[in-house]
Amino acid sequence: MVSMPEWRSGLGFDVHRFSEHRPLWLGGVRFEGEDGLVGHSDGDVVCHAIADALLGAAALGDLGQHFPDTSAQTEGIEGRALLRDVVAKVALAGFVPTSVDATVICDRPAIDPRRDEMRDELASCLRLTVDRVSVKATRPEGLGLAGDGVGCLAIVVIA
Repeated sequence: MVSMPEWRSGLGFDVHRFSEHRPLWLGGVRFEGEDGLVGHSDGDVVCHAIADALLGAAALGDLGQHFPDTSAQTEGIEGRALLRDVVAKVALAGFVPTSVDATVICDRPAIDPRRDEMRDELASCLRLTVDRVSVKATRPEGLGLAGDGVGCLAIVVIA
């Protein structure tokens, strides 16, 4: 058998609907004046999608296994804390993130004005330089891909 470098990739997706009674967190950044997202945690779909991609790349299961929505211990957990915890779990399995690409799917809020803040926050959580973290956005154009909320698709590479 040929020896191959241990590079792996993982794909993650998360989506939550809006709730007017919560703050909105995306990529570790609070969007003031916007409706938040329903969830057992803070609803940060960007952090969740990246975390799920990391778990998948390391073959460690999914977010539901590690952060069940029935757990009082993880209720209200901040997306950044969840992502840092997953990075630590991936490290225990012998891997580190090397790059991340996330696409936010929403009609609102506008991502572009906060993109650099999101990249900085995510890079810090992932222990990466910001040039290894990409955040993009697209509108679902009325197709209902994110419903009345926000979704995120992420791919990661670990080594």
